[in-house]
Amino acid sequence: METSSQAVDILKMAILLERRGKAFYSQIAGQTKSPAVKQIFEMLAEEEDSHISFLSRQFAHYGKNNTFLDVDIADDTPDVQAVLKLAENLKNEISAASYEAAAISAAIDFENKAIELYSKRAEEAADQNEKAVYQMLADWEKKHHHLLYKMGEDLKEDIWNDNNFWPF
Repeated sequence: METSSQAVDILKMAILLERRGKAFYSQIAGQTKSPAVKQIFEMLAEEEDSHISFLSRQFAHYGKNNTFLDVDIADDTPDVQAVLKLAENLKNEISAASYEAAAISAAIDFENKAIELYSKRAEEAADQNEKAVYQMLADWEKKHHHLLYKMGEDLKEDIWNDNNFWPF
């Protein structure tokens, strides 16, 4: 049987993960010379901030009531296709072997960790509201991952083409 302490520990871990993500994305946005990278990573940092607020409300409510708040499943994340259009500029502004490309790769790993944590917790949770909280977070992070993965693949394909890595 799950204890209240386990739920609190998972919430704390989730808040810490989101704070680290926000710090990382803000750092990249502040250091890049690419306007497209700056805009994308600022957007990711803002979303992590909204996740921190969401989780903090859940944490406070859980601390007082030992229950999770109902989740409004409305999806307020940006349209991935619209952001991918913005990312098209990225290929013209950075190379696949740049600092920004390395940051994209690191961000993919970061999102994978979040997806794993949230998906596992959504699967394990007995409380339906808790399941909904973590499933919603996993879905948000999957959108981030999709965006970052697409950007990374586009950059990789460009470097392969530029360096004649294709066998034909």
